Parts: sequence; C-alpha cells; structure tokens
Amino acid sequence: MSYTVNCSILLTDLPLLERPAAAKAAGFDAVEFWWPFAGSVPGDRDVDAFVGALRDAGVQLTGLNFNAGNMPGGDRGLVSWPARSQEFLDNLDVVAAIGERTGCRAFNALYGNRQDGCTPEEQDELGVQNLVRAGRAVQRIGGTVLLEPVSGADAYPLKTARDALGVIAQVRQNGADNIRLLADFYHLAVNGDDVAAVIENHTAEFGHIQIADAPGRNEPGTGELPLQQWISRSRQLGYSGHVGLEYRASQEDPFAWIAAWAHV
Repeated sequence: MSYTVNCSILLTDLPLLERPAAAKAAGFDAVEFWWPFAGSVPGDRDVDAFVGALRDAGVQLTGLNFNAGNMPGGDRGLVSWPARSQEFLDNLDVVAAIGERTGCRAFNALYGNRQDGCTPEEQDELGVQNLVRAGRAVQRIGGTVLLEPVSGADAYPLKTARDALGVIAQVRQNGADNIRLLADFYHLAVNGDDVAAVIENHTAEFGHIQIADAPGRNEPGTGELPLQQWISRSRQLGYSGHVGLEYRASQEDPFAWIAAWAHV
C-alpha cells in the first residue's frame, strides 16, 4: 500500500502514542506526524516513548515536521519567524536524531506566518538561511527537507507551488540541494493553484504528496477534487513515494474510500 497515515490529524480519538498501532491495525505500514512534542527539545524519555510506539506497532515513519509552533493556535512554522528562530535551530539536531533512529528521511519545514515588526524581506532572508541550516542538519542521514504551500492562513506567504519553488531555488543557490516541494493537493487546490499544471510541470520536484478532498478537508470522495487522477498522473511522471493521508475524518471508518479506488 502506497499510503502513509498522518497520525496528527487522523485517529485523534486515541492518545498519540496509540495511533501508530491503530494505523497498523487498519492495514497501513507507514505513518507520518506533525511535530509530536510540546517544545523543540523534548526530554529523552518522551523521544524514546515516541520511537518505541513506532517500533512496537511495526510501522515506518515516513515523514516528520520540524517544530512548527502551536498549530491549533494558528502558528504555521518557525523557519522565518525572527523571534523564534532559535527554537527552530534548537530543533534541528533532535529531528535528525529521530530520523536516524526511525529511518525517516523526509522532514517538513513549515515556513511561518508573516510577523509584525519585521519586513517580508527580512523574514525571507532568515527563512532561506534557516532552510539551508535544516538541509545541512539532515543531510548527514540522507534526509530531505520539504517545503509546503499552505491554505487557511492568510499570513502564511507560501500559497502556491510557484511560491514554494521560488524559495527552494534560493535555498539551493545558498548551498543546500536536499530540499523539495511538499505537494499537498488540498492546499494547492483551495488556494486556487492549477494542480494539474503543477503536476505536469513540477512532479520532478515533488518530495512528498499529501491529499484531502475539498471542500471540507475530509476523506477522498467527500468533495470535488480528482485526487485519484492527480495521483495516477504523478506516478506516470515519475513520483514513486508515499501519498500522505492528511485529512479530517468525517465518517466512522475514515479509510472506507480506499476499497473503491484502484491501486495508485
């Protein structure tokens, strides 16, 4: 199965450390998480418990966010946030160490909202610098940094694939080439991007794909997006990675839709 379950948005009726086993019981061998700890540098016991839950469940961690701040509170990353830049830097070695222990090699760096008291240019300069640092931190384990356009946050400046690819180009020019686009088809579609054109023109830049249907951000088949078509075309153009299930469950069985799909 080519899907990986985002256990930070799915299976949320269970405690976080029970979700990997629940994903396995539902038939999945892979999971991904947003940053699962309260701060950038969690205690060893908390990290051990997280890694142990993955191991005991027998699932592969395929993706992990760097600390992005208080996501429920509206934060969308620390990468370009001057006042919290040190928190992001403090997080780098922890993320790389978890990747080394789990075999995870893809790490999502949410860029961060625009902040009062500094200019967009200042934030973008810092954002590039910090993404370069992130790339170097995970390079030693063969890791890749992912950069994601996001919807639903007006202050978040990366809304289209073009926005993110522009930053990715700058990061590469500054010495870190292990950075790729996280193509979340839901976010791109909701933001008005031409997802089909993004796939045709930029699949080679995809480091990961995530899906949810729109409107609603619920299971595939609950909205209007041609997700199966988009995934199939991405595969035809060379994407061979997992597809992240990053949607809000609206049905008793959040994975019932899979049986109706041909294998992609």
